[in-house]
Amino acid sequence: MLMPLFLVPLRRLGRLPWPVLFVLGVLAAAPAAAQPSGGPYGPIPQSYEVPAAGTVYYVSPNGDAAAPGTALARPTTLESAVARVVTGDAIVLRGGTYRVGGLQLNQGITLQPYLGERPVLKGTRVASEWEALRDNVWRTKWTTLFPAGPLGWWRREREGMRTPLHRFNNDMVFVDGRLLKSAGWEGELDEDSFYVDYTNGYVYLGADPKDRLVEITAHDIALHRPSRPVHGKPSDGKGPTIRGLTFTQYAYRAIDIEGKKPSTTADQEPTDDPVGVSDPADHGKEVVGTTLEHVTISFTSRVAGYFRGDGLTIRNSLVSDTGTEGIYVIGSSDVLLERNIVRRNNIEQLTGYFPAAVKIFNQSYRVVVRDNLVIDHPHSNGVWYDVGNVDGVFANNHVEGTQIGFFFEISRDVVVAGNVFVDNGQGIRVLNSAGARVYHNTFLNSPVLFDRNERSAKDDHFGWHPQTGPDVDERDGHVFEGNLLAAGPGFAKPLLNFEQPAALCGQLTRPMTTRVDGNAYFRADLGDEPLVVWSPARNKDCRTGFATLEAFRKATGLEAQGKAWVPHEGTLFRSVELRRFELAALPPGMQEVAVAPEALEVLGWSGPTHVPGAHPVAQQ
Repeated sequence: MLMPLFLVPLRRLGRLPWPVLFVLGVLAAAPAAAQPSGGPYGPIPQSYEVPAAGTVYYVSPNGDAAAPGTALARPTTLESAVARVVTGDAIVLRGGTYRVGGLQLNQGITLQPYLGERPVLKGTRVASEWEALRDNVWRTKWTTLFPAGPLGWWRREREGMRTPLHRFNNDMVFVDGRLLKSAGWEGELDEDSFYVDYTNGYVYLGADPKDRLVEITAHDIALHRPSRPVHGKPSDGKGPTIRGLTFTQYAYRAIDIEGKKPSTTADQEPTDDPVGVSDPADHGKEVVGTTLEHVTISFTSRVAGYFRGDGLTIRNSLVSDTGTEGIYVIGSSDVLLERNIVRRNNIEQLTGYFPAAVKIFNQSYRVVVRDNLVIDHPHSNGVWYDVGNVDGVFANNHVEGTQIGFFFEISRDVVVAGNVFVDNGQGIRVLNSAGARVYHNTFLNSPVLFDRNERSAKDDHFGWHPQTGPDVDERDGHVFEGNLLAAGPGFAKPLLNFEQPAALCGQLTRPMTTRVDGNAYFRADLGDEPLVVWSPARNKDCRTGFATLEAFRKATGLEAQGKAWVPHEGTLFRSVELRRFELAALPPGMQEVAVAPEALEVLGWSGPTHVPGAHPVAQQ
């Protein structure tokens, strides 16, 4: 049975250079259908055979640090094995909980479980000694505390009344696996919160710890991959391969892959590597080829991991319940993220910190984000290409419940195709960028915004950042073709927006877009808001709205093949409730439209035409 649209509210090959071969190889491996695959996403249970490696070290939670670790029957500790390995070795982890942190590794090795066992690396220790105080408050002495503050660019005059400063501390407390929220003093405590007295070194609870498992952070990182010598060995320049492991409950971050700049503390800016405008040949080369497969990272107070270095691959992994960011890619080229689940970022609801479930940052080239599930981010953006990124591909992802699903800022050239955006504050936002080409995506209650403003490198709050992208008069060249935009009952916002401030109207008279065509617009209600907002326009506000496509077409000459169904009644998608976004049937008057050659390449379509949107018409 086909379920009606809008039934329930939604919350829930030649001799080519290596970088070109990388992108073509990634696209050639894409699934044949141009749409989110439907999974499986995230870690898939595996049985890992012992790898053929230089030396295999076996470790267990109760291993003997003095044991060689080269025999399964006599495992060593994880700390000892990490100190011994050299390039080409492997560490095989027996199942169980490893309460470890601060591991430093600078060799290209493999870390994986033994067969189907489940190793879990935890950054907490168990707190078992508690002192009962008055008014249902308990406290324990704690020596591993992680006080921190906001970074220097956080603006207290704007955000201090919305985010208390104690939220920036990185300590976490779990009761029976449940994360508590920080409080500002003992009098605020309840069953769901904790307070830290940093002066005297106490952690306070408002929940009786008797017969409960209370875990408090003891490590601010699990695995640090320096680009400098450690354990008496120089860096080999190769990233680790990590398979099948779980990292959880770490203050600050679980994994940190260094670039040229040494890793920072929580109070220092971690992302300015490189500093200033840099050729991609001059950064991302210190640690190359890091790979994560079937990995889980959860409950990190800031980020799941800082990943620097070309050739990064993260696939079939779960990143969940993180702080300011989940996956953070910095100054890296030829990166692939695919079939991951990224959910619940900004769990402490920090404001003024520009959170994103996935951040692609600071002059990263050819980053492909394909066929991922990005969901449940009411206090966070989804995937954000930010500052100086070039030649990205964002394809076949399902993005739901974010502030901005896909954000492309101060960057050049990206293909966004075959994605499904559901219930996002904005499905796509392209800001102060050039050359964003958006093809055959499906948007449900997720408006699209292309905008530009006066921001430049002169007197910018973030200094040199705007220098890495197009200048004020170069923020154009966008394409929006073959997309399907739908709005349910009560959703009255414009579906497609082109915006710039009136102050720029005399300076920037050329439109931001070169092509807008073949898109399909559906509204359940007529409403009072325009269908499309356009700027620059010849009026004092520099903007105008169009209630119909006919009016938009007449004023701009765009959307010659576009069609609108307003109001639209009945079934549009096969089943919104089951997240089946194939068209239930071909709407009256809808026709296939031509697909741009670069979209065909990214999506793997064979035919030159397709109906608007990411999915075809459902087979009856």
